[in-house]
Amino acid sequence: MRRALFLLVATSACTSPFFMAQAAFAASSGELPASQVPVSKKKHVSVETKSPAVHSAPSRPAASQGTPVSVSGAQSARKNRRSAAVLSKQADTSESQPIPKDEQVIVTGTRSTNVRARQSISPVVVLSGAKLTQSGFLNLSDALTRTYPSLEVTPRGHNTNALTSFIEMRGLDPNEVLVLVDGKRRHSTANIVQKSGPEFASSSVDLNMIPANMIDHIEILEDGAAAMYGSDAIAGVVNVITKKQDHGLNLSAQTGANAYNGDGWQYQFNADGGLKLGNDGYMHISGQVYHSDHMVAYSQDHGMLGYWPAGADTSGYYAGVVPGAKVNTGKVNNYTNTPEETRENLGIDFGKSVTDNIDFYGQVIYAHRHAEILEGYEYPDLDWPSGATTMYPNGVEPITQIDENDYSATLGLKGRHFLGFDWDLSSTWGADSDRISEKDSINLGMLASNCNSVDTTSSRYSKNGCGYSPTKFWDYTERNAQWTNNLDFRRQFMIGHAFPIGLSFGAEQRMDEYQLVSGNPDSYQTGGAEGHAGIPPQSAGTWYRDVWAGYVDVNLHPVKHLQIDLAGRYEYYTDTQDTETGKISARYDFSRRIAVRGTISNGFRAPTLQEEHFSRMNVYTDSVRGLLPVSSEAAKILGASPLKPERSTNASGGIVLEPVDGFHVEADVYQINLRDRIVQGGTVSGEEALEAINNFGFAIPAAATKVSDFNAYYLSNGASTRTQGLDIKADYTFRFRDYGNLNLSMALNLNRTRLHHNGTSSLGKPLLNAQTIGYLTTAYPRSKIILSALWKVGNWDINVRQTRYGETTEMLEYQDWTPASATCPSGGALRYSSSCFSQFRNTPRWLTDLQIGYRINKNLHVAVGANNIFNVRPREVSQQLKVAEGSQYDQDSVQVPINGGYYFGRIDANF
Repeated sequence: MRRALFLLVATSACTSPFFMAQAAFAASSGELPASQVPVSKKKHVSVETKSPAVHSAPSRPAASQGTPVSVSGAQSARKNRRSAAVLSKQADTSESQPIPKDEQVIVTGTRSTNVRARQSISPVVVLSGAKLTQSGFLNLSDALTRTYPSLEVTPRGHNTNALTSFIEMRGLDPNEVLVLVDGKRRHSTANIVQKSGPEFASSSVDLNMIPANMIDHIEILEDGAAAMYGSDAIAGVVNVITKKQDHGLNLSAQTGANAYNGDGWQYQFNADGGLKLGNDGYMHISGQVYHSDHMVAYSQDHGMLGYWPAGADTSGYYAGVVPGAKVNTGKVNNYTNTPEETRENLGIDFGKSVTDNIDFYGQVIYAHRHAEILEGYEYPDLDWPSGATTMYPNGVEPITQIDENDYSATLGLKGRHFLGFDWDLSSTWGADSDRISEKDSINLGMLASNCNSVDTTSSRYSKNGCGYSPTKFWDYTERNAQWTNNLDFRRQFMIGHAFPIGLSFGAEQRMDEYQLVSGNPDSYQTGGAEGHAGIPPQSAGTWYRDVWAGYVDVNLHPVKHLQIDLAGRYEYYTDTQDTETGKISARYDFSRRIAVRGTISNGFRAPTLQEEHFSRMNVYTDSVRGLLPVSSEAAKILGASPLKPERSTNASGGIVLEPVDGFHVEADVYQINLRDRIVQGGTVSGEEALEAINNFGFAIPAAATKVSDFNAYYLSNGASTRTQGLDIKADYTFRFRDYGNLNLSMALNLNRTRLHHNGTSSLGKPLLNAQTIGYLTTAYPRSKIILSALWKVGNWDINVRQTRYGETTEMLEYQDWTPASATCPSGGALRYSSSCFSQFRNTPRWLTDLQIGYRINKNLHVAVGANNIFNVRPREVSQQLKVAEGSQYDQDSVQVPINGGYYFGRIDANF
C-alpha cells in the first residue's frame, strides 16, 4: 500500500514538464510562508498589528504597508503582483466565497500561498495567542487542552514523568504528534516516560519550554501528514508561529492559586517587543519568568491508619514502633501533587534583507527549568536499619528534581526568482539536557548490615563505604540533540494558460543524538536511593543516527472548484528501516456555502533513540527488576528484536458549511490504522530473566532465593490499533450594536481506539494484558466538548467556557487491602494479580471556567477569573484498588486534572 501510494504520487508529479526538465531531488519538513520571513530590503518587513492583544493580523503585500519603495523595485513588485494575481484567480477553487479579513492565513498542511483556514484542503484549526491567553492558563500545554478538544495532557505523571509535559492528540501516544516551530521540526525532550501508562516510553516535545508570549498563533493540522513532514505526523501536526513585529512592547503579569487548598500558588511575568534592524530588518525578543508551588491533593494513607480489613497485606505498614512517626500527625499522604517549578524562557526572532531577492532570518529559543515532585511518604519500617531511623525518625519523604536546559537556534536564507522558484535554505540545532537528582532521601542498603565495601562482585557492594548514607543523590543525566538541514523549493505555474499547478520539492538531512550518563554510585548501588534510584554505568552511553529524506508536493486545480494535492516522501534512517509515504487530498467547493474534502495517506513514526537504548534496572535486597534496552544482547536472550517504525494508514473526510453569513460549521470523520505500535512487551520472569539480568552486568543479591521475583522486559512492536473519530466545530458572532458582540463557539471530539492485534513474546504469550491494553484503548476520553461564550461590550469582556470530559476506563490492580483469600478466576491470588483486574470507570466531568476583563485605556487591560470554578476533581478509587503510600486517583486516566479550582488575576500592557 505505502509503495503503491508513493509511486502514484511521484509519477503524477514527474509528469510535469518542468519537473522533468529540472530533474530535481526533494525532501523536507520546511514551509515557505510569506508571512514568516523578512521581505526584500526595498520593502517593509514587519507584520502590522491592529489589535492591542498579542495576536497579530495576517501579513499583507509589502508595498501596501506604507514603506517607501524605489522606482525599479516598485515596477518589479507591481509586475510580480500582477502575475501572482492572475495565477491566484485562476487557481482559487473558492473565489466566490468571501473570506473574513480577520481570518488567519495558514502555512500548515499546505504549500500553497494565501490559503485561509476555512479554505484548506485538510482541516486546520488556528488558535491565536490572544485566545490562548484568555484561557487563563500559564502553561501552554494546559491552555491548548482547554481550547482545543482533540489535545490532552495526562493530569499527573509518576516520578520524573511529572516533570515534563507532553500533549496527546486523538487518543494516541504523545510521540505520534509532530511539533513544528515556524515550519521547522522541533527537537524533543530527553526525559523519557519510565512508568507504565498511556505515555510509556514517550519523549516528545515539551511545549512549555517555548515562551508563551513569543507565540503569534498556533496552527493544528488534524490529519496524518508524514508524506509532508516526515516521522511522527500520524495523529496530526502542531505548528507554532512566532511573532515577528519590528515594533511595539507587550507586558503582562498573572498570579493565582488553588483557593480551595490554599496552595499551588503561581505567577508569571511576560515581556516582548520588536525593533527595527536598519530600514529592512527586524528583531522581536520575548522573555518569560514562571513559578508554581506544589498543589497537594492530600488523602488518607491506609498504611498509616492503624487498622485494616482481615486478610490485608500489612507488610511495610507503620507498626507504631517508631515514636513520633507521621502516623500521629494527620494520617495523610502528599504523593498526589503537582511539581514545584521555576522556569525562565527567552525567544528571539530576527531577519534582514541581503539583496532584493534574498533574505536572511534566524531564531533562538532558550529555557531553563528547575522542578521538584514529591514522592510518597515512606514510614519507618521494622526492616529499616537502625541508622536509618536515626536519620529519619518520622519517615522519609523523598523529592525528585530536574534541572533542565533546553535550547535551539535556526539560521536560514530565503529567496525568490531562482529559475522561477521561491527557495528556503535553513539549518536548525536543538538540544535538551536533563539532570535528574533526589533530595531528602536515603540509601537504606548502605546502612544495612549486609552492606559490603570490599567485594566488588557483590550486589551489596558500596563504592562509597557502609554505615552511612547521603541525603542528596545525582541519579543520571539525559541529553537529546537534533541537527536538521533543509532545502526547499516552491513555484506556481500554468500549463496551457488554463491549468494552474503548484510544485514544491526539497531535501532534508538530520542528525539525532542521545546521551545517557550514569549518576553517582550511591544513587544506584545496594538498591539505590529511596523514591527514585539512579542509573548504573551498564545503562549509560551515547548513540547517533542520520536521517536523509526527499519529498515532492503537487497542487492541482483541474477545474474551477476542484483542488487536488499529491505528496510523496522517502526517508532513510541509518539505524532502522527506510520508508516511503504518500498522501492524496481533494476538496470541492459546490458554492460559497458548502464544500467537501477528503484525504487518504500512509504514515510512519521511527522509534526514538530513547526507545531503542534507554534502560533502567532496580536492584533490591532480594530481587532485580527493570527495562532492558531492546538493542542489547541481554534483551535478545528474552527474544527481543530491533524496533521497526510504526506504520499507519489514515483516511478522513469532511464538510465545510456556512448556512448563513458568519455561521461556520466544519465536520470531519477520521480513521487511523496503526500497526507495529511500540509498546511495553516481552516481560519475562524467572530463570530467563535471571540470565538476561546477569548478561547485562548485574550481580544477583545473595538474599535472592525466589527466582520468580526476578523480571525484565523490553520494548517491542507489539500491537496494532484502529482509531476512529469525529471532529465538529462551529462558531457564530451576534452583533448587538450598543450591547456589544457575543461570540459563541463549540468544538467536539468523539474518539475510540480498539486493539486489532496483540503480539506474542518468544515464549508464545501475549505481550499485552488487560491493563496495558486499556492504556492504549480506554485511558483517553471517548468524547470531549468545549463550549465557549465571549461577550465584549464597551470596555468589558466576559468569557465563559464549559468543558466536558467523557468517560475513561482503567483496569486497576487489586492492592494490599484485598483479602489474601480472594482468588482470580484464571488462577492464583487476586491480590497483585497480573491477569485479573478491576474495571474502574472515571465518569464524565464538567469543568467551568470564567474570566472577566476590563480595558482601562488603550494600553492597559486587567482581568480576574477562575478555572474549574467548582473545584471538580477526578473520581477516587476504592481502598482495595489504592496502593499504600499511593494516590487516591487513577493516575493513568487522561481525563480531569487533579489541580482543582484555580483563581487568578492578570494585567496586560501594550505600547
